[in-house]
Amino acid sequence: MPDAVICEPLRTPVGRFGGVFRDLAPEDLAATVIAEIVSRTGLVGADIDDVILGQASPNGEAPAIGRVAALNAGLGESVPGLQVDRRCGSGLQAIITAVMQVQSGNSDLILAGGVELLSQAEFYTTGMRYGVRSESVTLSDRLARARVTAGGRNFPVPGGMIETAENLRAEFAISRGDQDALAAQSHQRAVAAQESGAFAEEIVPISVPQHRGDPLKIDTDEHPRPNTSIESLAKLPAIRSKVDPDSTVTAGNSSGQNDGAAIAIVTTSDMAARLQLRPLARLAGWAVAGVPPRTMGIGPAPATEKVLTRLGLSLADMDVIELNEAFAAQALAVTRTWGLASDDPRLNPNRSGISLGHPVGATGARILATLLRELDRRDGRYGLETMCIGGGQGLAAIFERMT
Repeated sequence: MPDAVICEPLRTPVGRFGGVFRDLAPEDLAATVIAEIVSRTGLVGADIDDVILGQASPNGEAPAIGRVAALNAGLGESVPGLQVDRRCGSGLQAIITAVMQVQSGNSDLILAGGVELLSQAEFYTTGMRYGVRSESVTLSDRLARARVTAGGRNFPVPGGMIETAENLRAEFAISRGDQDALAAQSHQRAVAAQESGAFAEEIVPISVPQHRGDPLKIDTDEHPRPNTSIESLAKLPAIRSKVDPDSTVTAGNSSGQNDGAAIAIVTTSDMAARLQLRPLARLAGWAVAGVPPRTMGIGPAPATEKVLTRLGLSLADMDVIELNEAFAAQALAVTRTWGLASDDPRLNPNRSGISLGHPVGATGARILATLLRELDRRDGRYGLETMCIGGGQGLAAIFERMT
């Protein structure tokens, strides 16, 4: 079976909801990253067998967004593309799928990752196709609706993802103070990483047109807040306090909903050598697990256990551990299950969803861009990436650094 290596993982800065990228299109965010990969590596369309992009909130403006992004990036009509959706794991799943496609021998080089522009997610209705029979039509917010329906009809979670975090908070007896402490640390580490230049190699600047004057160049993640403290977080109200007086999940100790794109090259070692690409890592193994939709946030625990067991490894073998922070309560539930301290220096060293944001379809690929470069800086061998997934899943992958 051919091997598969990962080269040149790049990403856009992560924008806030309704922030700097709100008037752009997701396919154009992805196309900009593709164009930068081509510029840095000298790839041409004939080198690329497929473009696989994760996206969790698609629309009819860019169907099969991998194909549309490829066309918009100028790769040519011969380069195909597709879209995958495993909710929060979509970007990582796209890379895993690309690895398997290369290993099968059916592709030699694929661009894979994810994109999300939640600021552009539409309101929609399913009630107008065959005529309107009432005086009004109800529109649903795609973002909010998908969080409620992710468990299907048999496993409703009416409070959406926030309810799932509160369920874990109650099950693991996680205090508000512990959640706010993790959130404050997340912002502090993310800001420190920005100031140190840790993200410089992985970020592709985005040019945002302005109504007047020259375009605005965005080269820094918008979500981290340098003045965040435990004291400031403690002032925020719990989101579900009206329905649950014991609730503790706030906007401050939850991930953001964000905009961004991230893409990497997945190819064979032989092709990488021929094209003079530097492989950063190989996918050593991966696993997906199902958990109750009501406690979807615990998904990384069984998924990680599966992949570690398959590889004969343990958490002690990991040099960098990236656990996406969907919620502080959720992340703490996972680390307590693992028996891992929340301030372990291997864990999210440049932090994660609470501070850097969570552009859902892109997050898995964004994490990979950060993880592989951090693994390289530390001269480490193994990196773990894992995340919870709305609807009750966990996805985990272990990457081995190429030396």
